[in-house]
Amino acid sequence: MSRLPDCQTLLLEPHGGVLHITLNRPDSRNAMSLQMVSELRAVLASISDDRSVRALVLSGAGGHFCAGGDIKDMADARAQGAHAYRELNRAFGALLEEAQHAPQVLITLLQGAVLGGGFGLACVSDIAVADHKAQFGLPETSLGLIPAQITPFVVQRLGLTQARRLALTAARFDGHEAHRLGLVHFVEQDAQALAERLDEVLQQVLRCAPQANAMTKKLLLASAGQPSTELLDDAAQWFSEAVIGEEGIEGTLAFVQKRKPRWAT
Repeated sequence: MSRLPDCQTLLLEPHGGVLHITLNRPDSRNAMSLQMVSELRAVLASISDDRSVRALVLSGAGGHFCAGGDIKDMADARAQGAHAYRELNRAFGALLEEAQHAPQVLITLLQGAVLGGGFGLACVSDIAVADHKAQFGLPETSLGLIPAQITPFVVQRLGLTQARRLALTAARFDGHEAHRLGLVHFVEQDAQALAERLDEVLQQVLRCAPQANAMTKKLLLASAGQPSTELLDDAAQWFSEAVIGEEGIEGTLAFVQKRKPRWAT
C-alpha cells in the first residue's frame, strides 16, 4: 500500500485491501474543518494509483458521521473577506469531486448527524449504509446560507424533485426515509447489524477486479453526467456572497447563540 499522509483529524486503518477512514473530531460531531478537508484530499491523492487499495470505508467517530461545515473556520474566514469564504467553500467541492472519482469503491457508514457537508459525502459514495436513527438534512438555508458545493451532487443522487424539497425546507429525516429516497442502499437497526452489512458489502466488492471496478466506475459516472467544475466555481462565489450578506450574518450568529434567526417563526 502507498505511504499514507500523517493526519490529525482522521484515523486511518488499512486492512486486507480496505482503507478505513474515520472522521475524528467527535467534540464537534466531526464538523468538516478546512484541515479535515485537506487531509481527506491528501489521503485520496496518495492512493489514487494504488490498486492494492480496493475499497474505502468512510465513517465518523463518537456516534456521528459529520455535522457539516465548521463554524469556527467560517468565523476565521470572516476577518479575511469574501475571497476566504469562496476558497473555503470551493475546497470542499474539490474534495467531493475527488471522492466521487476515486477509483476505489467508496462506502459510507452513516450514523448520528449526516448534515450539510456530511450529506454531500454520502451523496458521492458508491455504497451507503445507514443506522435507522441517523439524522440527515441540508440545514444551510435555515442559517441564511446555500448548500453551494453539495447541491449538484444531491441532485445527481436524488433527482431534482426531491433535492428541491430537501434544500428549500432544511427538513430533517431518518435512515428509513434516506433509504426510501435512494440516498442510502441499506438501513440497519443497530451497530452489530451495521458491522455485518459492511462485512457483506466488502466481501462482494473484493470479489471484483480492482482495475475493472475503477474503469466501470469511471464509465458509470461518465454515463450519468457530472457536476461541472465551472458550476462549482460559481457556487463557491454565491456561497461567499451569502455568508457575508445580511441573512448569512444573522443565521450563523443565531446558530452560535443557539437561538432562532429573525426570519424563523
